[in-house]
Amino acid sequence: MASNQVLGNYKGSEKVKKILFVLAVTAVLAGCKTKEPLYYHGQYNAVVYNYFKSDDMTVSEQVEVLEELISTAKAKNKNIAPGVHAHLGMLYFELGNANLGLEHFNIETELFPESKHYIDFLVNSAKGKS
Repeated sequence: MASNQVLGNYKGSEKVKKILFVLAVTAVLAGCKTKEPLYYHGQYNAVVYNYFKSDDMTVSEQVEVLEELISTAKAKNKNIAPGVHAHLGMLYFELGNANLGLEHFNIETELFPESKHYIDFLVNSAKGKS
């Protein structure tokens, strides 16, 4: 009977119901907030697509886009997406600039140490072509 008296005081309280409703809605909406992407991709996917399609963009144009992507990411204080420096390194090797190619491969392994084995493979492949 005592519990009915306690609950009875709150059952009719519209103010408490409104507060609980607002708290519930706030909790639900807070869970729906979109998060910032972890990495900045810019036009990276388009460059990779064009690299394999190889008839819409020249290698030099792809380098230009990736260099701009890196500059934009730095200006926006965003992290570069994995693979951007590796891809740029490959492009520089294709253009005959092994020094810049190696520089970007090294940046890729500094940013993403787990890519070291793949980068080693790319370096060995690139050296085999030169």
